[in-house]
Amino acid sequence: MTLNLKRASLCLIFFLTCGKLLAQTVDSVAVNPDYVKPFSGSTAFRTWSIGVHAGLMSTSNITNSNSKLDFTVPNIEYGYGGYIKKQILPSFGIQGDFLMGKLNGDNAQPAPSGTSPYKSFTTSINYAGSLSGNFTLANINWHFIKGTIQPFFTVGAGIMNYKPVLTTANGTVQNFKQGNGILNELYVPVSAGLKFNIAKGVNLELAYQINFIYSDNLDGYKYSNTNDKFSYTHIGLEFAIGKKSKPQLSAHNPVASMRQEYLSGIQNARDEFKALIDSEKIKNQALQQQVAVQNTKLTQLTTDSDGDGVPDFYDKCPNTPAGTKVDGSGCPLPAVKPEEKIYITEADKSVVNEAIQNLQFESGTSTLSDASYASLEKLAKLLKDKKYHLKLAGYTDATGSTALNLKLSKDRAEAIKMYLVSRGADPALIQTEGYGKANPIATNKTAAGRKLNRRVEFSLY
Repeated sequence: MTLNLKRASLCLIFFLTCGKLLAQTVDSVAVNPDYVKPFSGSTAFRTWSIGVHAGLMSTSNITNSNSKLDFTVPNIEYGYGGYIKKQILPSFGIQGDFLMGKLNGDNAQPAPSGTSPYKSFTTSINYAGSLSGNFTLANINWHFIKGTIQPFFTVGAGIMNYKPVLTTANGTVQNFKQGNGILNELYVPVSAGLKFNIAKGVNLELAYQINFIYSDNLDGYKYSNTNDKFSYTHIGLEFAIGKKSKPQLSAHNPVASMRQEYLSGIQNARDEFKALIDSEKIKNQALQQQVAVQNTKLTQLTTDSDGDGVPDFYDKCPNTPAGTKVDGSGCPLPAVKPEEKIYITEADKSVVNEAIQNLQFESGTSTLSDASYASLEKLAKLLKDKKYHLKLAGYTDATGSTALNLKLSKDRAEAIKMYLVSRGADPALIQTEGYGKANPIATNKTAAGRKLNRRVEFSLY
């Protein structure tokens, strides 16, 4: 009978779950009556609630079979309780629970002697208080504005005050413990269930709870080494505390509020965009009128009577003959003098070659020797008379460091330039470069080769 009743209770909860689980309020209206602006904080909700419940208690539970209980025939008794809860998040709250009731069972397991020492037991739960965490599993829904069912589970810990009374096989009634027979022990309540939102701020609760006792004293008979536990299948009501205008946080769907905020934003944006379009249409009409005026002025500004490419408005020399090249003000351009070509003669090249052949420097310096001056004098006169350009490229052999050779080659080219300029050559027409030991024209392994590499190349153009 007990097992069948337990199964019937579980089937009832399962039937209600399957029949209406997630059967939510249809999104048939555009406005959510429980709308709360997103990120408003907990002050926009009712976060406190109280609940009362009553139901059936039994040492029979879903974690083991009746044949393994201390008393193999668990009977059904009544229990009741309540709680006060503080909702921290839409999916999490903390609650203080209170529970009272009675447990009863018959037919104790046989003792080692083979006979059953007890006929039955009765345990009065004077009170049980615990602190639990409540986890709501489905208040956030992406398909509906508001859910009517929230699955939940709770787990906590607390103290239970109870009194086991045993009836022996011969009918003697005795307390499990001497004195008043009352025990105070730790217990852990774990429950799961459904909450139905039957009205704003009022929830119908169906739940199944297993209470794990931290001892084997619940029924007064220590048959095995496992701790006792009992089930509590109950129905109850939860009432939200606070202003009725505020929604209950545990039943609130923040996604719905975000949706309404999104839709409101779209509508506002649509209205603002329409107003902007109307405003732009008015501005566009004004611009069209301005464009018409500007087109008239543009026609006046683009008329070119003499066809020289300069509009009459800017033409300072009107009526120029056809085909005449004009400047930006429409006036004829001056005739361009043909470019004079410069030809380098063999005699000029001979002067350059002579300067190269007679060019000498003091050893390891950029100082010109006396033998160089006569030929450079002729080259200076040539540059002065014919306005030739001259490039001087200095080189060294591979003796010494790269940095020293670069400096020496540049200094030697500059020494030649300074002498030529001192004899009347235009310095702007003379370019100098120093390349150090780059681009050798002979081997640097012999004295003769190194002498050839110590040079300054002259390029006349």
